[in-house]
Amino acid sequence: MAAEARHLETSVPILADIDIVTARQQGRALAERVGFIGSDLTVIATVISELGRNMLTYAEKGVIRLRPHYFGGRRGIMVVAEDEGPGIVDVELALQDAYSTSKSLGLGLPGTRRLMDEFDIVSVLGKGTKVTVTKWVS
Repeated sequence: MAAEARHLETSVPILADIDIVTARQQGRALAERVGFIGSDLTVIATVISELGRNMLTYAEKGVIRLRPHYFGGRRGIMVVAEDEGPGIVDVELALQDAYSTSKSLGLGLPGTRRLMDEFDIVSVLGKGTKVTVTKWVS
């Protein structure tokens, strides 16, 4: 399965809104190949959209990497969103519901964390942000 995971891994540079659409489509297709069905496909596409939108809003560009993820007999999808933007001043605050510096609803990162099974964020001021999330097939 490791060889299959490498073969199916894809990266989508995020430079404009259309790139988010491309990442959503590729993520949904990969999730189907891994074995996701129904609403889980919508959840994965939504998370990719949220991460891509944050990237364009705050960093202006970045990359979303999609890959199958296998661990302990489980199958899933890993989404990594990485940019070289300004970083997040207060990550804990950014993960609180209704917090936003862009006058949005503030659902992006907290919603992403709730929708996925695993969530990790690393942000360094002046260097960028990397969000890694995983969803496992139920």
